[in-house]
Amino acid sequence: MAGLAAWLLAYVPAAQAEESSREIQIFVENDFLAGTDRYYSNGLKIGFGAQKEAWPAPVQHWLESVYRYLGPDKKYEQGFFLGQNIYTPRDIKTSEAQPNDRPWAGWLYAGWVLQRLDTTASHPVLDTLELDVGVIGPPALAKQVQTQWHKLIGAPEPRGWEHQLPAEPGFMVGYLKKWKFGNDTLDIIPHAGATVGTVQTFARAGGIVRLGRNLSGFGPDSVEAGGAMLQSTYQQIQNRPCFEYYLFAGFDVRAVAYNVFLDGNFFRSSPSVDRKDGVYDVLVGLSLRYRAARLSLTQIRRSEEFSVNGIGGGRQTFHSLNFGLEF
Repeated sequence: MAGLAAWLLAYVPAAQAEESSREIQIFVENDFLAGTDRYYSNGLKIGFGAQKEAWPAPVQHWLESVYRYLGPDKKYEQGFFLGQNIYTPRDIKTSEAQPNDRPWAGWLYAGWVLQRLDTTASHPVLDTLELDVGVIGPPALAKQVQTQWHKLIGAPEPRGWEHQLPAEPGFMVGYLKKWKFGNDTLDIIPHAGATVGTVQTFARAGGIVRLGRNLSGFGPDSVEAGGAMLQSTYQQIQNRPCFEYYLFAGFDVRAVAYNVFLDGNFFRSSPSVDRKDGVYDVLVGLSLRYRAARLSLTQIRRSEEFSVNGIGGGRQTFHSLNFGLEF
């Protein structure tokens, strides 16, 4: 964790404008609260985002060249992050190969995110572009992380990591668009987007409904590609009340063309299962913010992602915890 923090701090802008916003975000996703330890077992993502004005002048000029068409009334930000995902079969206590279950797999990556907020339209719009580059297989350190964590909490030792997907590089480019309709008590935030790459390729659509007090931003994100690294701009922060809370519920539907953690390695042969082309998530949660600190907890129920020999792998429930600190 200390190493991740040091890496991120290296990217904190040296020149910080007075009227800009920055945010550190931490995402943790795990199926522990659901009473299971399988499939998508754990996800961790730590990042830093900042509004354009917070970066040194050369970076600001580069951002302007990337989104030259934005215009003076549109706000855009960028961020950097590190992350790791861990995937396992249902039974982690056997050292035998399990060709009839989900493959063991790890994914370690670094990423860059560029987001644009448009408040000039009739309804606020948020565009997020994300690039992830990393490695799959033993170099992803999934075996070491899960083994040490299980020792710490007294959980069963995962014994099948010798059967994980072999090492290879991977990348993803994800785009997500969100619209917001409503007021500071009730709003609806639909979204649509797509991700392509050697790790995952899919199209997605969905949305959430929020009910609470002093609603701001576009709702909570997750580890999945397309999440914003900066929830609010400086102008929004200056004008909002110090306390915010809301309940939310929503869904996300994906048409999946490729998933390395189910289909197997992109560049070489490896264990695989029969991937489902359509997957959906149903989610509910709670978000609280006091001044600059925000905490969101989401329960995600995911439909069956694969089958083996005509037998389905079953659904999964996991939770996503997101902590953000603005400054």
